[in-house]
Amino acid sequence: MKVLVTGGAGFIGSNLARELVRGGHTVSVLDDLSTGLKSNLDGLPVEFVRGTVTDLDVVQECARGASAIVHLAARGSVPRSLQNPLATHNVNATGTVNVLEAARVNDSHVVFSSSSSVYGENMTSPKSEVIPIAPVSPYAASKAAGEVYAAAYARSLEVRVLVFRFFNVFGPGQRPDHDYAAVVPKWVSQALQDDTLVVNGDGSIIRDFTFVDDVIEVIIDAVNRQVTSPGPVNLAFGRALSLNDLIMALEARLGTLNVRYGDVRPGDIPISENDPAVLFSLFPRTQITNFGEALDTTIQWLQSRL
Repeated sequence: MKVLVTGGAGFIGSNLARELVRGGHTVSVLDDLSTGLKSNLDGLPVEFVRGTVTDLDVVQECARGASAIVHLAARGSVPRSLQNPLATHNVNATGTVNVLEAARVNDSHVVFSSSSSVYGENMTSPKSEVIPIAPVSPYAASKAAGEVYAAAYARSLEVRVLVFRFFNVFGPGQRPDHDYAAVVPKWVSQALQDDTLVVNGDGSIIRDFTFVDDVIEVIIDAVNRQVTSPGPVNLAFGRALSLNDLIMALEARLGTLNVRYGDVRPGDIPISENDPAVLFSLFPRTQITNFGEALDTTIQWLQSRL
């Protein structure tokens, strides 16, 4: 099966491309390398196209002959979207419509990566797919727009779609070296270099940290079985930790850390924990990696790079 991975040179995308190849699939990657690295694909027999999902012609060409499209390309980060809302919209909303249109023309199954940030101001916890979404940032709004378009293409144009809402994915391959780096690689990298870890708020913010290998396992199962769902599916396992819990887990492995507490970031959600009932109903064979083991693997990968 030919699979197109948009954003395939990024953290999740390159891990996915590697496992798809290992599973015998033919893989094409579309990535503008704004945050991804071509070197992430070194040694993999993939077709690579440098381009953007905002260019419909490029997306159409890359999707030609693809039985499945895993749409991971995005302009990530809540703070980044506050700096430039329009750019976030163009990539995350318009880019998603372009992918859906290419899928419609090519009769491709689509797996679309949305975000738990769409729940926004809805303080219900844990999060289940039936509660209303309430985005509070341009990033979250752009992901919600992509979800709505995916549902519309599925219902009106018969495009086969599965929308996943990702929750704080971490693991090997995730870059710590840019302004909008995720908290796990950023803090691990800083800890390894004896830098100060800056906590936004008092450390009580709760996140459902999800190991990348588990995410990849679910996505590949979805591609292989052409899984669809009438609504979005949360991709996390209900194992939430506070930022202070994460600090303690790092100190247990790396020793006492330098930590400084600061202001809460605009757009940050206090609690983000998943109810995985729908996920397990669709993917009952999913194996979950122990958090400590996943953190150890991530630390080892970053140590090897530093």
